[in-house]
Amino acid sequence: MRYQQWRLLLLRIHRASPSPHFQVPSISTRSISSFLHTRSQPRSPQQSQDLPRLRSPITTRTFSSDPAVKTEKSASEATVIDIFTRLSSEDEIKQELESSSIVLTQDLALKVLRKLESNPDAAKRLFNWAKEASPPTSKSYNMMLRILAGNGLVDEFWGLVSSMKRKGHGLSANVRDKVGDKFRKDGLEKDFVRLRKLFPLDPSDDDCVKVCKVVEKEEWSDDVEKRIRELNVEFGSDLVKMIVESLDVEPRKALLFFRWVDESGLFKHDEKTYNAVARVLGREKFLDRFQNVVGEMKSAAYEVEIETYATVSTRFCQSKLIEEAVDLFEIAMAGSNKPTSQCLSLLLKKIVTAKVLDTELFSRAVEAYTKNGNVLTDGMMKSVLKSLVSVDRVAESNEVLKAMKKGGYLPSSDLQRMIASELSRKGKKDEADELVDFMEASGTKLDDKAMASLVEGYCDSGDLKEALASFEKMVGKEGVVSNAGYAFEKLVHAYCNKNQVRDAYKVLSSQVKQNQVKPLHGTYKCLVRNLLTKKIASEGGFEEALSLLPMMKDHGFPPFVDPFMSYFSKTGTSSEAYSFLKAITSYHFPSISVVMRVFETMMKSARHSEAQDLLSLCPDYIRNDPDVLELFYSMKADGSAVEEPLAASS
Repeated sequence: MRYQQWRLLLLRIHRASPSPHFQVPSISTRSISSFLHTRSQPRSPQQSQDLPRLRSPITTRTFSSDPAVKTEKSASEATVIDIFTRLSSEDEIKQELESSSIVLTQDLALKVLRKLESNPDAAKRLFNWAKEASPPTSKSYNMMLRILAGNGLVDEFWGLVSSMKRKGHGLSANVRDKVGDKFRKDGLEKDFVRLRKLFPLDPSDDDCVKVCKVVEKEEWSDDVEKRIRELNVEFGSDLVKMIVESLDVEPRKALLFFRWVDESGLFKHDEKTYNAVARVLGREKFLDRFQNVVGEMKSAAYEVEIETYATVSTRFCQSKLIEEAVDLFEIAMAGSNKPTSQCLSLLLKKIVTAKVLDTELFSRAVEAYTKNGNVLTDGMMKSVLKSLVSVDRVAESNEVLKAMKKGGYLPSSDLQRMIASELSRKGKKDEADELVDFMEASGTKLDDKAMASLVEGYCDSGDLKEALASFEKMVGKEGVVSNAGYAFEKLVHAYCNKNQVRDAYKVLSSQVKQNQVKPLHGTYKCLVRNLLTKKIASEGGFEEALSLLPMMKDHGFPPFVDPFMSYFSKTGTSSEAYSFLKAITSYHFPSISVVMRVFETMMKSARHSEAQDLLSLCPDYIRNDPDVLELFYSMKADGSAVEEPLAASS
C-alpha cells in the first residue's frame, strides 16, 4: 500500500537522522510554484524540478531565542500595557501606539491580555482596539471571556459569548471549566446552568487528551498507530484541529499525526485542519513542510485564514524571514481572508528595517495590497518613515516613495514636510534634491511647508550654504510663498547663532530687494538685537541696524527701539542717536516722547555730555520744549547741576 510505503520511509528517515530539519516526503507531487511569487531571477531546469522554498531549510539560526528579540518583545508588551492602562481616549491611544512604532497584532494583544487579567477595563480597551484592526482569534475571545467572568462582569461575559458564537468560535474546555467554577463559587447557579447548556462537556475534549497522550509519549511507530486506532475515536474536523493545535510544542509529531489520520482513511482534511497544521508548522525550522502544506491547500482551493496569516507572519518577521513573510502576504491577499492595513504596515516596517532594504520586496507587498483597490495612507508612510529613521536609513525614503507611488500614493503636505526635514537634518543633500524632483515629476511640487522644513533642517545641521540655496529655490521659482517668512526667520537665526550676523544682514537685504521677501517681525528683532552688540555695532553693525528701521515700516511693523536704547546707554554717540531719531519717523523729526526717552536713557547712564551734544543737534522746538528743559535742569552730573542748555534763539 502507498500509505505503508510512505510511513516506513518516514520512519527510516527519522531514525537515521535526529536533525530537526529532516525532510518529510510529500504525499503529493503538486508544486506550489503556480501561486508563490515568481522570482525575478530565472530558475535553472534543476531548480524548476525542485519544490520552491521560502528559505533554505538547513539554516541553523533560531532568532526566537535571541536575547535582543526577547527584550524587544517584552518592551513592546510593557509599552502596550502602560498605554491601555493609563489612557482611555482613542486619539491618545492611537498617538501613543504610533509614536512607539507598535502595530497591535492579535498575537501581541493575546500576550498582553494574559497580563491584564486583574484589570478588566484596560483589557476591554485593548480587546476592542485589536478587534478593529483584525478579527479576534478564538484564543483572544476565550482569554477575554475569562477576564470578564473572573472579575464578576457577568452581563458583559454573556454579551461577548453571543458575539463570539456569531463569529463561529467556541468556548475552550479550560475556560468553560474555570468560568463554571467561578459561577458556582459566586452562587450564580442560573448562569452555571446556562453555561452547561450552551457548552456541555464535549466528549471530543477527552478524545483529544487521549490521542495526544499516545502521540506525545514516544516516537511515532506502528505501535503508536495501533494504540490510536484502539481508542475508537471518531475523527471529525474540530477534533483533528484540536489535536494538531495541542501538539503545537512538537510540530514534527503534529505533522506526523496530520498525515497519518488522512492516509489511514480515518479522516479527510478540510480547510480548518489544513490551517491548523499550517499555524503549527509556520516557523523557521519547518519552512519546507509549511510550504508543502500551503501548496496542498492551494491545490485543494482552500484559503489561508486570517488567524493563520497573523500567527505565521509574526513568527517570520521575528525570525527575520522577511522574504517568506512577503510570500505569505501575497498568498493571503489573493484569497478572501485578506490581511488588514495594519498587517501591511507591520510588514513594510519589517522590510525597511531588515539588514538590507530590499525595495523589490517592498514593491511586491505594496502591489499585493493595492491591486484589488486597497489604498495606501499617510499613516502607513509615517510608520515606514519612523522605521527608516530608527535604523538611520532615511536616505532610502525616496525609494520607498517610488514604490508607494506605483500603488497610487503621494505624500500629503505633512508627510512631505517630515521627509524633507529628516533628509536635510541628516545632511542628505542629493536625496533632498531628489525629493524635490520626485514631487515635480509626480505632477506637483514640494509643498511650501516642506520646502520650509528643508531650510529648517539644513539650518539645524549647520549647513547654511544649503539652507540659503533651498530658500532661494523656495522663493525663486514662483515668487514669495506663504511659508517663506517662517523659513527665512529660521535662516536668519541660524546665521546669528553661528556669529555670522553681518552675513545675515546681507542675506536679508538682498532677499527683500531681489525676491520681495517679507521677513517676520521676529526676524527683524533678532537681527537688530544682534547687530547692536558692542563688537558688531562698532564694525558697522549700527548703520546696518539703522537701515532695517525703514524696511520694518514698509512691511507694516513698528520700529524695534529697545536694543537702540540699550546701545545709547552704553556706547552710542550723539550723532548716532540723532541718526536714529531721524530714521524712526517718516517726518522731519519724531515726537517729543521718543526724544525724551533717548535723553533719559543717556542721563540715567551718566552720559550727560552725549545727551547735551544730542540736544544741540535737535531742532528748535525740541530744545525749547518745557519737558526737555526740566529734564536737563533736574539731572546732575558728578554732584553739580547739569550745564544749563542753550535755548534756541527767538
